[in-house]
Amino acid sequence: MSPAMNFSNKKILVTGGAGFLGKQVVDQLLQAGAKVENILIVRSRDYNLCEMEACQRAVQGQDVVIHLAAHVGGIGLNREKPAELFYDNLMMGTQLIHAAYQAGVEKFTCVGTICAYPKFTPVPFKEEDLWNGYPEETNAPYGIAKKALLVQLQAYRQQYGFDGIYLLPVNLYGPEDNFDPRSSHVIPALIRKVHEAKERGDRTIPVWGDGSPTREFLYSTDAARGIVMGTQSFSGEEPINLGTGYEISIRDLITLICELMGYEGELIWETNQPNGQPRRCLDTQKAKAAFGFVAEMEFREGLKRTIEWYGKNAARELAAV
Repeated sequence: MSPAMNFSNKKILVTGGAGFLGKQVVDQLLQAGAKVENILIVRSRDYNLCEMEACQRAVQGQDVVIHLAAHVGGIGLNREKPAELFYDNLMMGTQLIHAAYQAGVEKFTCVGTICAYPKFTPVPFKEEDLWNGYPEETNAPYGIAKKALLVQLQAYRQQYGFDGIYLLPVNLYGPEDNFDPRSSHVIPALIRKVHEAKERGDRTIPVWGDGSPTREFLYSTDAARGIVMGTQSFSGEEPINLGTGYEISIRDLITLICELMGYEGELIWETNQPNGQPRRCLDTQKAKAAFGFVAEMEFREGLKRTIEWYGKNAARELAAV
């Protein structure tokens, strides 16, 4: 484990810092000693990171870059806009890395995606398996664009000595997630679906697929803590998984959500809709060995907190669509 970077005098750029995960990362940076006045959060209205000029402006004078910004969504968005997801994520990442290298940035942390893993990866997913096959088809354009950034960071480390690291968090969840059904991931999508069914008095809820796929979920605060710990204490070319090692089927997940939300209706499985990747569960030993990261939030408790947050903010979330 490398000596921990002292954040107290570092200027830190957080792309996507105003988002769901980004807010938690900023909070964890402050807890780790960063000064609020030294943290730059770039927003898309001010910095279009698909343009090199915006990337160059963003990294100027920065010591550390944490790249969280992404164009991302669930299966529906992946099927609807594969070209946008590929182009936007590739251009944002590759230009930001190059601009950071040119500007003499000391440390670059790139947050990748679990969608980069092959469709049929042995469970638990080990980092060494990342290149052993093609990603699940609906996620592939997004996953491959993000995986290309790992290659870039490894190449820049080899040729230029640029200290870039690549972290692979599993599916995230938590309060303030994206609950828009057009682009949300599975947990917020199901919470909203159950909430609306209860509001309308529906006795059935349609759910995509057959319920057999399994997923692992990482609470947003845990993910942010892992990202900050890695930025502070890890320097290496290999990708590092961030997860919990706890796997749950979609069928069990929606059943648990219904239980926690007090919904007693019937689930209708839409087997004509895609399941997505069959299984997702990570081997998390490298993160523990490399920089001491272990997830802390128990899944049921994290889910309960997420549901409670949505219950308090549902009216605002509904009005946003």
